[in-house]
Amino acid sequence: MARLLTEFGMGSSLRRQDYTQAAVRALKDALWHNSINLAELFGKPKEDMVLDVEVGVQAPEQVDVSALEAVFPYGQPNVRVVQGGLDVPRPDGKPTVIANAAISVSLKGV
Repeated sequence: MARLLTEFGMGSSLRRQDYTQAAVRALKDALWHNSINLAELFGKPKEDMVLDVEVGVQAPEQVDVSALEAVFPYGQPNVRVVQGGLDVPRPDGKPTVIANAAISVSLKGV
């Protein structure tokens, strides 16, 4: 099974320092901004899509992985949360949280 494409996204939590929310927004940005019907191009069901997902945030341990998996309407997501992203300092001492996401898509039988 070879990777056929990779999609990228960015999401933020401006005031709540919610790493899960920022990560969900990054995934949605990648998915909805780069809508590609890959499975249909190969005549395969969407369930055959294998999605290797990497999300970077400054506090990976604060991300609810099940919330990230729930973003995907189909396919088989393999989610990994790693150190990355960016916490941008604010005058009130609470950072704006930025998450980055990469979704690599493969297709079974291709």
